[in-house]
Amino acid sequence: MRCPYCNEMESRVVDSRSSEDGSSIRRRRECILCHRRFTTYERLEEKPLMVIKRGGTREQFSREKLLNGITRASEKRPISMEKIENMVAEIERCLRDEFDREVSSRIIGEMVMDKLKETDDVAYVRFASVYRQFADLNSFIQTIEQLKSQPETPEQD
Repeated sequence: MRCPYCNEMESRVVDSRSSEDGSSIRRRRECILCHRRFTTYERLEEKPLMVIKRGGTREQFSREKLLNGITRASEKRPISMEKIENMVAEIERCLRDEFDREVSSRIIGEMVMDKLKETDDVAYVRFASVYRQFADLNSFIQTIEQLKSQPETPEQD
């Protein structure tokens, strides 16, 4: 593994830990040359999952894109990065279990909205506004009214 600081090819593993869901291994490494530490993740190489976009185009599923979308919707909200990463892992695991090669972006969006609705109403409305492409204030109001009319469920951790 190349050091991100000095580009040295040699490093030693200082610590290895399995992720909470067991899907990856986190390794702390130390560069042999500059002695700086960095983290790498080892993950099983999965078969490609293609996402069918609204316009009919296809692109490879991106865990990072999913993580960025949820993180953006959750900015300045009391949602830990660990909780967001667990949401992403859960959604990705579900997608790979249920879909062999292709999945609609609509299904992914609905899964994200379900997870955010369980976690934080504000993050849910933020994500929904982009995902559903709200055109006016009435779209926001309608979504908020739907949230208000649902019985409150205690947050699950």
